[in-house]
Amino acid sequence: MPPTPSAQFSLDLRVELGRDPDSLARLTAALEEAGGVVAGGEVVEPGDAATVRSLIVQAGDRPTMEAVARTAGAVDGATLLEALDRTLELHRGGKIYTGLVTALDTRDDLSMAYTPGVARVCLDIAAEPELAREFTIRSNTVAVVSDGSAVLGLGDIGPYAAMPVMEGKCMLFKEFAGINAFPICLDSKDPDEIVAAVRLMAPTFGGINLEDISSPRCFEIEARLQQALDVPVFHDDQHGTAIVVLAALLNACRLTGRRLEDLRAVMVG
Repeated sequence: MPPTPSAQFSLDLRVELGRDPDSLARLTAALEEAGGVVAGGEVVEPGDAATVRSLIVQAGDRPTMEAVARTAGAVDGATLLEALDRTLELHRGGKIYTGLVTALDTRDDLSMAYTPGVARVCLDIAAEPELAREFTIRSNTVAVVSDGSAVLGLGDIGPYAAMPVMEGKCMLFKEFAGINAFPICLDSKDPDEIVAAVRLMAPTFGGINLEDISSPRCFEIEARLQQALDVPVFHDDQHGTAIVVLAALLNACRLTGRRLEDLRAVMVG
């Protein structure tokens, strides 16, 4: 059974079509025959002799995507101008950025946000370190820390390849909780080095989210950091998963009128 088409394997096909009224129908039929599902489209450049259209086509895997792109270029009356992998394009240049809370429109703005005005804030925090939570991003900023050793279902893919996942987690923090988050991918699997690195960067963050660190090292790293730091330390793959599973069980009990202590739970996989 072929894999189900989805957005993760989708293409944005830019196709030039002639004035033949049947050319679009032939193209979409051929794309469907190649295993794609046309999920949307629009006219990008209208013209007297030809029209450029953007077609969003979903596939079930990478080979089907490639087959869809080849097919688009072979249909009579259609010229394939460009085939963009929508998932790769979404990640191009990274998915997060640093924004400004206060605009720097005037000389006064600059003098307060940076030198010389910033020195007053620095001195206040130096005298009373807890003020960092009030006058810096620390109180609402989390570090998403990984060594890339247990990423999703991909396994040990290393810190560089783990970065897109960590960026994605930072997006979730911001979009759904309003919390700033920044990805930190460490080039080490040594628990001592990871603990040392996180301890050194901890003054910048109000919380540490450990992510996709393989067991059993993850247990040791989390325990040591919880003991060493004065901010919350949370390993998503332990506690995040447990929270979601427990929530599902509690809701199932409410819906079926059962009690958690009366259930017999079976784990499969």
